[in-house]
Order: sequence, then C-alpha cells, then structure tokens
Amino acid sequence: MNKTVSLQLILNADDFGLTEEYNNIVLKSFETGVISSATLMANMPFFSQACELAHKHGLTDRLGLHFNLTYGRPLSDSIRHQRTFCNEAGDFELCLPRHVFNLPSRAGTAVRAELESQWQACLEQGVRPTHIDSHQHVHNILPIARIVADFAGEQRVPVRLARNLGGNISWPKKLFKWLINSAIRKSAKTTDFACTPKDVMDGLLPQGAVEIVCHPLILENGEIGDDYLPATVSLEDVIKSAYPNAQRVSYSALK
Repeated sequence: MNKTVSLQLILNADDFGLTEEYNNIVLKSFETGVISSATLMANMPFFSQACELAHKHGLTDRLGLHFNLTYGRPLSDSIRHQRTFCNEAGDFELCLPRHVFNLPSRAGTAVRAELESQWQACLEQGVRPTHIDSHQHVHNILPIARIVADFAGEQRVPVRLARNLGGNISWPKKLFKWLINSAIRKSAKTTDFACTPKDVMDGLLPQGAVEIVCHPLILENGEIGDDYLPATVSLEDVIKSAYPNAQRVSYSALK
C-alpha cells in the first residue's frame, strides 16, 4: 500500500490455536486491549478451540491465517510426499534453505494446495482471514512469498511484510528483505512497516501502517509480556510509551 501520514497500528499475536494455554493468553491480550489482531494455526490441535473463543468473544473479524509449513501435520495430501517439506511420516520438517529463489513445479503446487487447505479450514470454522502471515516466517522465503502473495491477492487480503526495520538487519539482509517485500507488494496489499516490540522499545517509531509482530506471554505480575522483550517488561508499557495516543486496529482496517 502507499505511504500514509496517519498511523495505523496493528499488534498481531501469532500462533493462535497452538495450545490451550496460549489460546487463553491471546484471549487475555485481546480483552485487555494489548493486541488488536491475531493469526490462526489451522493445522494445530487447539485451532477449533481458538475459533470457538473468537466467535464467543466477537473476534472473528480480527483474525488472519498463520500459514504453517514447519510444524505438525499438513492438511493436504500432496505436500506429505515432498521431502523438502515433510519427513517420511508425513509431518512437516522443512528442509529448504531460506535463500532459495525458486521451487520445483510440484513443490510449488503442493505449497499452494496446503495454503488453500489451511485457508479453507478457517472458512469452515466461520472465520474468513483478514490477512496472511506465517509460522517461523516461512513466507519470507522468496518462492513461498510469491505463492502466498498471489493467493492473498486473489482473496483480496493483505500479507505481512518481512521485518523491514531494526538495528540488527545487515545490508545483505536488507537487500533480500527488499526482494521479498517487492514480491509481496506486487500481488497483495500490506503495511508500510513490520517490526517487533523490541524494535519499538529500542526507539524505532515507524509511522503509516505498522504491524508489530507479537508473541504474548504472562509475566510474573500477571501482565502481558512478549517473547521479544526482556522477561520483566510489559508489552503494554512499551507500546503506550512509544505510541501514547494511537488507536490499535486490525488488518481489516487497511485501505
């Protein structure tokens, strides 16, 4: 999308559906207003429970798909026979270098089929995803980025950018992320920036449409922290300090 002057701040919790405990953490993060969005893992055992919680608490319009090619069992058949993605038991075990530029035709077709299956699983639960990101950033592999962006463009939903600011991004990584993000922007809507809570804590305050990628957890004092932050730091304190008057929105608010 084009750069904007106004701030659209999205705090997205990944991995919704991973475990029962984590589902409850995501729900608490929504209820306390810390996060404004989350993404569902459609092939996880507690995916159905996450969807039930979303319906019960009116969150279905704030949920995207957390496309997964690295953990658990696929929902489609063809990818189980692709040793690049699955082991002999048919479970995900990714063996794909992150710097590859292309996939064999059958492998690409299998990735597309699995993406469609995970999307369909959400629809069958009464959730139409607002956007797509991925587990362990697998859509930051260039040929997978193209597949995800093409599918997202067809569905008219945005895709998460590869993290494009932060003090620890070297110039070679910046170049590769630029290639990935160019592929995403060619076919789908997206934000202007994607970063972590740690980037914000370190003083980076991007404007425009910004996604802050979160993995919430419960601190000893009962507040919401994040995997990216030190163990005693509240996620809410970091965001309020950086963006004291910002309204938090979901991906459905992107224009």
